[in-house]
This record gives sequence, structure tokens and C-alpha cells, in this order.
Amino acid sequence: MKTNKGITITLSSLLLHASLFILCVEHGSGRKTIIGTKKSIIINSSSKGHHMTMDDPSLKVFFTPKDLKIQNTFPIYFPAKNLSHSPRFLTREESDSIPFSSSKLPFLLDFFSFPKESPQAKAIEYTLKQCELEPIQGETRFCVSTLESMLDFTSNLFGPGVRFRVLTTTPLKNTSTQLQNYTISGEPKEVFAPIMLGCHTMPYPYAVFYCHSPGKESENKVFQVSLLGANGERVEAVAICHMDTSRWDRDHLSFRVLGIEPRSSPVCHFFPWDNLVWVPLTSST
Repeated sequence: MKTNKGITITLSSLLLHASLFILCVEHGSGRKTIIGTKKSIIINSSSKGHHMTMDDPSLKVFFTPKDLKIQNTFPIYFPAKNLSHSPRFLTREESDSIPFSSSKLPFLLDFFSFPKESPQAKAIEYTLKQCELEPIQGETRFCVSTLESMLDFTSNLFGPGVRFRVLTTTPLKNTSTQLQNYTISGEPKEVFAPIMLGCHTMPYPYAVFYCHSPGKESENKVFQVSLLGANGERVEAVAICHMDTSRWDRDHLSFRVLGIEPRSSPVCHFFPWDNLVWVPLTSST
């Protein structure tokens, strides 16, 4: 369909982004945000329960640093890759012409021709509310719908004169297999990153990225990992290891998925195809 602004919207592209598992972020403050799951979108600020089952394949993205060994094999979930269905970035002019606020939700649903109770309406409302959450102490977070805005925010985060590059998980060909065993086929490479910025796709009619950085005081490690799937597919994957989980909620999904004592171990996760990791460009990267 087309809006009256001439921006092409497809139902399949919105549902594709709504189905992606992006990342589970839970803070020591108790505030929880679960961003995108395969089966549902959940915002839970008080309940200790999570409305998903541990056999959900989209949870097969977590691991621990000890798993990062050459020839190690374990199951990993990557969403099917079909970038032709992905919403596009807006131009800055287009972005400025469309409000991006939960207070304007009725206008936006009318603008995009989505019924109030439709799954698309729920996804739009969800994304707007996530993008309006205040960052916790030491954290930087923002949502962008233009490439120019993403580059501007990244430059401001890293500081004047600092060059930077983007890392992405890249299959060596289009893939349709979502969950399979992968073997680490080469020595994992740690990317020096004193500060990093992760940007995750959000369910919306056009491309919206939720970007966040835990800051320099939070210890995280970035890795590039070569993977060989059981079906022969090769993937150059990006992974993040959160080295200090001592302040994480004891019910963090990753602890249950990995079967480890809460707060006892670093937790790592792979990034999906269309998520981005920005890191400063140094002599070692």
C-alpha cells in the first residue's frame, strides 16, 4: 500500500520486523524491556514471569565466553534473510514531515491506514513507547529513522574526530534455515571497542532503529565469529559478551536459556542480520 506521502508500506515487511528477535535488555533497576520476539511483543515492568516458552527457537542466540572455541558446535537461531522485504530508511525531509510520538498514535494509524486493534497498530504503539523510555544512568539510547541521524548520533557518542565503522552479521548467501547447529570454523576475533553502540531494527512501517550504548564504564566485548552451518551455509557473525551481569535481574531470560546461576557468568549473544554494531576505528580494528 502507499500512504498519502508516497511512502510504500507492505504488511509483510512490518510483520517481518515484528517477528525478529532483537535483544533482551533488563537493567538492575528492575525495569525490563523485551524488544521483539518471534511470537509476541511483551513489555513487562513488574511481573517476574515471561510470556514465552524456553523452547522458542528465537532464544537460541545466547552463549557464554567459554563457548567461543574453534570447532565448538551449538544451535543458533538467525531469522530468515530477505532484505527485499525490509522497510527502507526515510530521507531527513520525509522523517521531519511525519510525527514520531505515542501522543500522535491516532494520527499515525490513520496516516498508515492501520485499524486501531490490528497487529500493526500494536507494533507501532510498542515501538513508539520503547523509543520514549528514558535511559538509565550512564546509558545512551535513541531511535532513528534516517541514516544521517544514525551517523550524527554515533559521531556525537564517540566524540569529535573519532572515526568509526559498523559491524553486521553477514551470511555468505541468502538463507532460509532459521535454527540449526553451527560450528565455529575459525578462531573468534575480538574487536577492540572501549565503547560500542548497538542498533536494533524495530517493528514499524519504515526503517526505525533502536540504538543504545551502555557507556564506557560497562565492560562488554565484541567478537567476529566465522560459523559453518550443518547445511553448509557460512555466516560471518557479530557477537557481544556482557562481562558483568552482577546487576542484571535474576530472572533474566538468558540465565534460564543457558541454565546458569543468575549473575554468575558473563552472557553473550549473536546479532541478527539487520542489526548493527558501531565501534571506534582504531589501529587494532
